Amino acid sequence: MADHLEASVTLPSDPASVSTARGYVVDTLAEWGLPPNTELADTIRLIVSELTTNAVQHTLGQSPTFTVDLSLERDEQLRIGVTDSHPRFPKRLPAAVQQDNGRGLVIIRWLAAECGGKLSVRPTREGGKTVAIELPWTVPARPVTAAGQQEP
Repeated sequence: MADHLEASVTLPSDPASVSTARGYVVDTLAEWGLPPNTELADTIRLIVSELTTNAVQHTLGQSPTFTVDLSLERDEQLRIGVTDSHPRFPKRLPAAVQQDNGRGLVIIRWLAAECGGKLSVRPTREGGKTVAIELPWTVPARPVTAAGQQEP
């Protein structure tokens, strides 16, 4: 595999784009060697769902699009970032608040940490923000067939 791989997609800030972003990420990671039916792929799918849903719901119509960026460094570190143009950073709500939303970043942070990764939020030069996760790239070896040969 190459020392550095990148992929990116920009989508409209619309609820239908969440599914598109999720599929794009899973398909791209499958091309990079992560089978879509693994626990790691499921975790990444959930993280991407949360990140992109936040980009759609919490920008209050002030970000017409969001961008999902993927990068893989030396088969060791995967980074997935979701960038929108809204300047407000996400806020963590206290646990006592009785709301149906506002816990997405807590979920994302926990899932990333469970995989040995971390969550970060950074401002962009254009005045928006990127919410990103970094995970160790732990792609399973290619499956071995009953005959004892690795599948291509």
